[in-house]
Amino acid sequence: MDKTRPAEHGRPPHELVAATLRERIDSGELPQGARIPTQKDLVSEFGVNRTVVRQALDELKRDGLLTDTGRGAPPTVAEPAHSHGAPKPAGTELAERLYEAFRADHVTIDAYSLTTETFNNALARPHRAIADGLLAPRSITVRIIVPSPDAYLALPRLVDDPSDRRPLQRLHALQRTWATALRMSLGTFKDRYEVPEVACDIRMVAATPLQKLYILNGTEALMGYYHVVREEVTYQGEELDIFDVLGFETTLFRSSAGPQSHDKQDIAFVRNSKEWFNSLWDTIATPLPFD
Repeated sequence: MDKTRPAEHGRPPHELVAATLRERIDSGELPQGARIPTQKDLVSEFGVNRTVVRQALDELKRDGLLTDTGRGAPPTVAEPAHSHGAPKPAGTELAERLYEAFRADHVTIDAYSLTTETFNNALARPHRAIADGLLAPRSITVRIIVPSPDAYLALPRLVDDPSDRRPLQRLHALQRTWATALRMSLGTFKDRYEVPEVACDIRMVAATPLQKLYILNGTEALMGYYHVVREEVTYQGEELDIFDVLGFETTLFRSSAGPQSHDKQDIAFVRNSKEWFNSLWDTIATPLPFD
């Protein structure tokens, strides 16, 4: 590796190390189950210190590309995203499936959720791959449905006073922050990385999502249930005891209707998920204001 690359590209050294290892994994040079070189070997190869190497490996683990094998042993390349293993947490599963979806020339993502937080985090991996030149879609179209800020939602709510609107005000502040960040992130695909067509449309409905749904390229649906938890959060300097929902950690169940799918249940679920999403989008969903 050229030791001048960090300065030339203006990127942290650990991102460049991670990008190179990611490319080797994606190309099959490092196949499933293969051990990553030792930290000592990586330090020597890339001309960086151990801290940089650890940061790069941690990034790949968060992306679900590496699996720890035990104390002192180098991590191994994780099971590929297309394997039909057990369902995974939303943060891991969505990142993997988004990366696969972004291999297409024309990417379409439909999502229904409480906020776009999980989507924002999962987008980081295909974002890096586009920046590194590993992926090059010709168009990206994203449609999101979230709850209306004016609606009275069942969750989140104060444990002792369901009529207090502060938990909802906090939710909608988070919702707006994540939605704004998502639009900006997708905008960089066109402005900086020259993806020819990029569109992001976010709409709202007056309903409480009790599950999240992602439809990828019209051929795959990921669905997971929000679990209600009790927790303390801070809002405008006050501690609030609320019933909230877990989204990033919830399990996503995947159904495929792609060319290789022969499961009639999966095919029907994907088709009906698309029809359900479109029924909201085309009728009661209205644009989310960003003013």
